[in-house]
This record gives sequence, structure tokens and C-alpha cells, in this order.
Amino acid sequence: MLLTDLINHTKEQYGEYPFLYDGEKEYTNLDMERVAKKISVLLRNHGVSDGERVLVSMENSSAVFFAYQGILRARNIVIPVMHILSPNEMAYILNDSKAKAIFTSSACLPNMIQAVKGLSHHVTIFVMDEVKDKELLEGYDVVDVYQAIETIEGSQEVVSDTDENNVAVILYTSGTTGRPKGVMLTHKNLIVGPLDSYHTKKTEGRIAERNTTVCVLPLAHIYGFGIMVTSFILGDSIVVFSKYDLEKVCQAIERFSVKTFAVVPAMLHDMTFSSTTNKYNLSSLESVNCGSASLPLAVIESFEKKFNAEIWEAYGLSESSTGGVSGHRKGVPVRRGSAGIPYPYVEVKIVDEEGNELPRGEVGEIIVKGENITPGYYGLYEETAKTIKNGWLYTGDIATMDNEDYIYIVDRKKDLIIRGGFNIYPRDLEEVLSKHEAVSEVAVIGLPDERMGEEVIACVVKKAGADVTEQGLIQYTQENLAKYKSPRRILFVEALPRNGVGKILKRKLRDELQGTDLTVS
Repeated sequence: MLLTDLINHTKEQYGEYPFLYDGEKEYTNLDMERVAKKISVLLRNHGVSDGERVLVSMENSSAVFFAYQGILRARNIVIPVMHILSPNEMAYILNDSKAKAIFTSSACLPNMIQAVKGLSHHVTIFVMDEVKDKELLEGYDVVDVYQAIETIEGSQEVVSDTDENNVAVILYTSGTTGRPKGVMLTHKNLIVGPLDSYHTKKTEGRIAERNTTVCVLPLAHIYGFGIMVTSFILGDSIVVFSKYDLEKVCQAIERFSVKTFAVVPAMLHDMTFSSTTNKYNLSSLESVNCGSASLPLAVIESFEKKFNAEIWEAYGLSESSTGGVSGHRKGVPVRRGSAGIPYPYVEVKIVDEEGNELPRGEVGEIIVKGENITPGYYGLYEETAKTIKNGWLYTGDIATMDNEDYIYIVDRKKDLIIRGGFNIYPRDLEEVLSKHEAVSEVAVIGLPDERMGEEVIACVVKKAGADVTEQGLIQYTQENLAKYKSPRRILFVEALPRNGVGKILKRKLRDELQGTDLTVS
């Protein structure tokens, strides 16, 4: 099955139904098809088709769904990108992928224009709403999508043949070296996990059952992208939010009797401890899926007691696509502290540094194999060869697996910080801070935080005689990187701990700074 077969699947299995609730607007699955076909024609009319890369970066909305389907129907490759990235970060991805077009919103347009300014290749910018400041458009190839498709008929669409093993999505994720890598994901990679959910539903005799879920996770993230594909497969309706708002989420749960939806730990923490939830009837909730970082046991217990709903934790990474690696799910006993058991379409091993499988209970690296696993990194052949060996993806994550296949994550990739569900790689921030005239050395670490999972701390050695404040450096980072990557604290230190060969000992830093006050001074 292709991602472009999803709408036909919904029509055959469920007929016409409300697929999206976006604010006051409602769109059916057939509305989705009509708009997507027109966008497909529009792209071909602009010479963007058959394998071109197209970046999509805007706030969550129905427009993202339309753009994804239209781009794929024109047989292009979607590059989902968080709209909160800086223009410099956008420019790197555009240049690396040689993306020929961008789909965005008027709110994000100024950043996109900044991003394309220095590119050596031409980029067409498709805007999914009205641009009021027309001066922004001067000198750039900008298309008002909804105005342009008014005169387009869906019957004009030409859809080329393709294969489920062809790349459908390239998802850029920062590497430990700080260089973003494009994780290539095929149609099959992206479909296999959701299809497994569909077959389970069919086996249980619930094929005609449709539910409504809430989408608060970014559709540019593999987690949010997976919600979209799974909802297509299961015939579920989606209430889509441009950003997380607990009050509005509660309203949606009550209005649509939502049974399950997906969150990251920071959202779950809010639901558990905020009094806002007390104003609404949330008794329809049966389970909440939580991924991207582990949850404290105290939060899990408090949530389940408050809502009488189960938390199902899961483990996955961009390279394992929408299917993930393991998780708790219906019919499988939940073991707290674990990330559940491997999904049926995934093989998992725990191995030592030489790649030898370890006995159950021993700590080692997780390696995985399956139809959901990426074929590699876009244009990075050596990196692909280092990461995927004999069909096995070496995740870099450290874990154990017990005799009943439950996986227990011991540590994430070396130095990776997961704040509120977002991956933050210290190297990105270290490189920015190192360029500041007052900074001699810097090491960035993550410290535990009950609400956000982890908070970002930068340990800085100032140059002799330099005069710089904590707030000044924080502001500097926010001017050069996405705000969510900026540090919560800058701690000035005399020296950084090192080993015998001069390598900074970040683990020692973390140990020394446990319990540090995270309030900005």
C-alpha cells in the first residue's frame, strides 16, 4: 500500500465521514481527496513532480494534511520540518535536500524567505493561506495555493506509477555530530505499523468502529506523522491543534468522547497535576499513548488514579518510522519501567560493542530489523553503512530485555537531551555558544526535570576578562537557534572536567550538578 492509497482505503472501508476538525472548520475524507488532487495538479503545473523534494513547514492545521497528500500524489518526496527552526537551520535542510519547493503558512513565510535567500537553486514557495503583507513577496516565487487551485479541476490530475519501496518522506534529525541527517522512509516503512493496528482491529471484529482522537503532537515529527497515517488506516477522525493547549484538549475530549490519544511526557504531566482537567468530563478516556521519553512512575500512578485510564509507553526513533520498535498495547500485560515488547513486524536484539547478542538481562545496544526500518540516510552513504549492518539498525540506545521480551531503556543516545518530547543535541548549542566572543569553552548537558523530562544546561568557561551575563548568553542562543534548543540555565565554571586524553567528561558534570536549581538567576 502507498500513502496515496490511504484516502481510497477510507472510502472503501468507512464511506464519507468527518476526517478533520480544525477549529470551527470540518473536512471529510472526500474533502481531503478533492483538495489533494488539486494541489497535485498545481505542483505539476509548476514543474514539481516525480521525485522532487518538497519541504513542508507550518503550524499544525488541516493545511498540513492537504499538503502532504498533494505532494505525494504528484509523486514527490515530503520533507516535514518543524516550523520553529531558525532560518539558518531551514537553509541547511533546503540546501542538503535540494528541495524544489516549500509549503508553508503566512505566519512562517518571513522565516522561509530568509532561508531561501542564500540558496544556489530556485525554490517555489507555496503558501496555504492569505499573505496580507504583499511586500514580502517581491523578488520571490510565491504562490497563493487556495487562490491558484480555484481554477484547477481534480480530473486534470496525472499520477505516475510508483512502488511501495520508493522513498516517500525524508525526515531530518540532528546527528550526534550536530549535522542534520535526512532519514529516508519508504511508503512501506510508513504503512507497516499502522497496517498492523488495522489487522488487529479486523481480527477483533471492530472494523466498522470509528473513533475520534486528538492531534497535539507536531505533524513534522515522526510521532505526529504516525498519528495521521494510523487515523487514515483506522478510519478515525482527528481534532487537530496548532499547538498544545490543555484547556482546548480537555474540551475536545469531552465533546468527542475521545477514548485514546498520543502525548509526550510534559503534556501528561500537565494533565495529571493541573486543576484545569477538573472542569471537564474526561471519563471517556481509556488509554493514553506516551513516547519520546520515559515517564516517572509517580506521574504514571497519579495519572491512572485520576483518570482511570491506562498509560501505554512506547519506544521508537525516526529510523524506525511510524511503526516504532516496542510498546504496551491492548491485550499485553503492562510492566512499569519497561517500554513494552517488540511489535510483531520488528526483530530486536541487545548486543555488545562487537555486535554479539547478549544474554537476557544484560545491558547493551538495541539493534532492530523490520519492514519499518529506514533504508538509510539521504546522501550519506558512509553514515548509512555505519548505522545499518546486515539489515540491522544500530540505534545507539542502551537497554536490557528480559525473558518475556520486555525492553528496559537504560540510557538514550550519548548526550542526547529530550526536553518536552523534542530531541536536543548538545553539539548544536555548543557550536553556537562557542562562537560568542566571551566564551572560551562550553559543554551542554541535560538534567532531570519533573515536568519537561530534562532541561538544558550549558556549562561555560568565560574568556579572561570577559563580561557576559547568563541572560545575555541565553538571548544570544535564541537569536541563532530554535528557542526550544536554548538552555534553561547557563552555569559559569572555572574549568570543565576532562579525562586523560582531554575529552570532556559530561557524565561527571551531570553527576556534580544533580539537584541544581533550574530557576534562571
